[in-house]
Amino acid sequence: MKLAALYSGGKDSTFAIYLAKQEGHEVKCLVTIFPLSEESQFLHYPNISITKLQAKSMKLPHLYGSASSNDTKIEVSELESLLMQAKKEFGIEGIVHGGILSEFQKNYFESVCKKLIESDFKYIITSVSSEGLDDSWLGRVITHKDIDDLEKLAITHGFNLSFEGGEAESLVLNCPLFSMSLKIIKSNKIWDGYRGRFEITDVTLQ
Repeated sequence: MKLAALYSGGKDSTFAIYLAKQEGHEVKCLVTIFPLSEESQFLHYPNISITKLQAKSMKLPHLYGSASSNDTKIEVSELESLLMQAKKEFGIEGIVHGGILSEFQKNYFESVCKKLIESDFKYIITSVSSEGLDDSWLGRVITHKDIDDLEKLAITHGFNLSFEGGEAESLVLNCPLFSMSLKIIKSNKIWDGYRGRFEITDVTLQ
């Protein structure tokens, strides 16, 4: 099946493309909406512009646009317009995305994230906004030990282990889909005592 991938640059949307290709589907393009601000409830915000480099590394066409509002209905409408463009230009027959179904959430990091690491996915945490997740997680490359630690923190503090509620966001630096890896040149940590983000100010492909 010819697919368009809704792409944020994070672990879930990247791994969804990886699985779709393993199952024999043809990912024709990536589709990304850049949110108006971090207040968006629907769209991924931290370092979203880096998806342009990730698309280049995956050698896939990238359709993207900028949201004119944080209103979810408007964001969805703008996403629909991009998908119509993808259908017209690439003949897509469906979409692939990184949304996690509820039956998978309980053991998500224990099972899926370990598969990510075993599949040579290198990814970092780019934002945190939950009790139990401090600024030490920002910019950290996630390892098996980190997944075990996150599972314990999720139990203690009650956050969603899959980060589906926006408790944290991620960015993939390298994986089998990439022809080149992302190298972060400059970055800043922004932390207000409860939530924060890892802002990448200079990045290149290598």
